[in-house]
Parts: sequence; C-alpha cells; structure tokens
Amino acid sequence: MTDSAQATPTDDFSRADQAAQFVLSRTSLRPRIVLVLGSGLGGFADALQNAVAIPYEEIPSFPRSTALGHAGRLVVGTVDGISVAVLQGRAHLYEGYSAAQVAFPVRVLGRMGVRAVVLTNAAGGINLEYSRGALVVLRDHINLQGTNPLIGPNDDRLGVRFPDMTDAYNAAFSRFTLEESERLGGGIYEGVYAAVSGPSYETPAEVRFLRTIGADLVGMSTVPEVIAARHMGLKVLAISCVTNMAAGITGERLTHQEVMETGEQMRGKFLALIRAVLPKIERHLGDASKPD
Repeated sequence: MTDSAQATPTDDFSRADQAAQFVLSRTSLRPRIVLVLGSGLGGFADALQNAVAIPYEEIPSFPRSTALGHAGRLVVGTVDGISVAVLQGRAHLYEGYSAAQVAFPVRVLGRMGVRAVVLTNAAGGINLEYSRGALVVLRDHINLQGTNPLIGPNDDRLGVRFPDMTDAYNAAFSRFTLEESERLGGGIYEGVYAAVSGPSYETPAEVRFLRTIGADLVGMSTVPEVIAARHMGLKVLAISCVTNMAAGITGERLTHQEVMETGEQMRGKFLALIRAVLPKIERHLGDASKPD
C-alpha cells in the first residue's frame, strides 16, 4: 500500500500531480472521460484502440487492487474515435485502504484533465423489481461506510471544504444512458445505491434495514470516488450491474464466483450501452454552456 493515508493536503495534491504527469508521459492521448470498471466488467478495456496499459504498481502512489476480477491496470486509448482512460479495477476499504487512498485514482485523473467519470460496479439487488443481471443507473447514494475521502484538512486547489452533493450524479448523463438503453432494447432501472465497507456480505436483517431507508441495491465501492470527483467538479455517471440478489431475498448463499459469472454474462450488453453513451457525454463536455 502507499502511505498517502497519512498525507497532508499538499502531499495529496503533489502526489496526484506527479502520478498524472507520469501517465501523460506514456501517451499522446488526452482523455476527458474516465471509466472505472468493477468486478467482472473489466473487459471493456480490451475493446480500446491505440491503447497504452500501465500497471497500477508503476504509477507513483497509486493504490494496488487485490480484489478478485480486478486486473489493476490504467489503460488509455480510443473507442469509436473518443479518447478515454479506463481503470481496470479499483481499491476498496476492505483491502485496508483509507477512503482517501481509494479516491486517489480519481484525483489523478482529474489532474490529467478528465472532466467526466463513469463508474461501474457489481452490486447486490435489494429492490424486488430487480433480478440477477439487471443494470441500474444510480440517481443517488447512501454512504454507510463510516468514512469520507475528504476527512482531514481541505486543499482548496482540489475543491471547496463542504462540497454540495445534491447533484452527485449528473442528470444529463443519466438521461443519455436511459435513452440509449431504450434504443438498444431496454431493461435498465434507476436506483439508490447503499455503500458499505465489506468484505462480508450483508445479513438478511441488514438488507431489510437498507430497504427501509430507501436503498435499491448495495455494494462496497463507488461512493468515495463519487465524493472525490464532485469535490473536484467532475461530472459523474454510475451504473451498477446486479450480480446477485442480496441476502435473504432468494434464500441462496452469496459467493464472489456468482458476481464474476454474472459480470461476464452481461459484458456484451454493458459494452454496447457504454459505447452508445460515450459520444453523448463527449458532446456534452464540449458544450461550455452545460452546467456541472
């Protein structure tokens, strides 16, 4: 692990800059969009052209991903002529990282000039309308991880002390995704994501609690990255793949193998949706009149 958990704000800013310059030195592309790929969804990077892949361990101060199904590489390339950065895997709190370390890659991409973050994850379905394999566009989240990547002194060069999270998930990006899903045949939902620390899956009682407080699905990632992105003024789209129904709903035991298998099964549908949405996001970023 890196030692960034103990870093001062100045250290965080300097480290993010150093890592950003390292990545930029490896490619002539200057992407404005980054995709963070969750468990079983990392195959999107295989579709990139003119790709440069950098293992996380080569990037200064970058947290390494130890989770099963996370390749641990930053890939910069093009898809349908659009330059993108792709994080094949992420760090999690349950791996022993702090929230600031988990969010560090988003900081780096922000310093590279990225303006939009597309986050994906594998999640457990709580909403009874969902089934295994459902795709869900996040419209909001509930942070139950007991921490926040902004804890500690604030560095005003990164963002304001108390960032507003009213519009954590960009409404235009969500609309693009829903429209393109409909055009491709439908089968997508909107929902509220509850973030927990893991690594144990939730108990049936915890799932009932989560449903009571308004959660539609539950996972162990995403929220620290969303907070860090909005702190920097980056626009966010998040899509969950329901790889299993949460504990107590079907009566089945939960396994990570099920998560990986469902992610692989949904790969084609997910790839098609992302490829359809990216041009709309790119055009939106090019319109300076559009609000954050």
